[in-house]
Amino acid sequence: MTEPQGLDLGALRVWLDAQVPELVNGELSATLITGGKSNLTYSVGDGTQEYVVRRPPLGHVLATAHDMSREYTVMAALAPTAVPVPKMHALCMDIDVIGSPFYVMEKVAGTPYSRASDLAILGEDRTRTITERMVDTLVDLHAVDYAAIGLADFGRPEGYLGRQLRRWKKQLDSSRSRDLAGMDELIAGLSASVPAESGATIVHGDFRLDNLLVDTLPNGGGDQITAVLDWEMSTLGDPLTDLAVLLAYQQMGESGPATQANVVTDAPRAPGYLSRDEITARYAARSGRDVSELGFHLGLAFFKLAVILEGIHYRHSHGQTVGTGFDGIGDRIVPLIDAGRAAIR
Repeated sequence: MTEPQGLDLGALRVWLDAQVPELVNGELSATLITGGKSNLTYSVGDGTQEYVVRRPPLGHVLATAHDMSREYTVMAALAPTAVPVPKMHALCMDIDVIGSPFYVMEKVAGTPYSRASDLAILGEDRTRTITERMVDTLVDLHAVDYAAIGLADFGRPEGYLGRQLRRWKKQLDSSRSRDLAGMDELIAGLSASVPAESGATIVHGDFRLDNLLVDTLPNGGGDQITAVLDWEMSTLGDPLTDLAVLLAYQQMGESGPATQANVVTDAPRAPGYLSRDEITARYAARSGRDVSELGFHLGLAFFKLAVILEGIHYRHSHGQTVGTGFDGIGDRIVPLIDAGRAAIR
């Protein structure tokens, strides 16, 4: 029995036998799926079938930032919509089973493209198609009638932007262990410029290409988005925050050295990847939303990304991360603060 850190396979097997016995036909093995720097994601199999188990990170965890029931609930609700999500199998909120809440879901075929070098192999035309469908998937998400699929109580859209700012400041206070140049100025600038909401939709909260799975469908189906993953920050709120996060990741990936140690994803550097202006224009045309005033939303997006990376830096510096790719992550935060300050100016 292969057992990665953070997942007790014996305890998992006992629980699965009781809750979803059809998933287990033999001895379990598991591997940590690399690339995640927040919740831990494992591929679990018994020799005949595979599925995915997802749990919060080890050690210091920001309050509400790793809510298993939130991820499970939104993906289960989105199953009948145009938004591609894995099938949900089971949710466990009993921390006595493996030491934390977790859920089990279908393992969907596809690739989470995070590196420009991987997209470059596909060529410009396929890369352009993939990024167009990425934007279209975001539009589809924001078009979902959340009340009709049972998510009317999934969040409070009114006052969302102000609450987001307060929430992420609280998250920062929970993991701030050092001075961060410009952070107080960024928070003050955001606090002084909170706009009215542009609408209320389901918000993913961390929408980018490598949180999507892409697969080539048979019979001429081409490259399609097969699943949207990593819903830990999802809620009801202003849809422009999702667009801004996508653009912030792109700006982050296009600037500075194109190395994994310096950016979360450098996929936007790939030939054929839509530019930030093209992404904004496609989103506006297909959604019908006014995207002319994105400064605050971009500033908030860079602030959120800085807080997320500071939390990861905190856990890594205390030996509480699992996997690779964490070295140097603390050096990425001040450039995000600077970008946020520039956005709101």
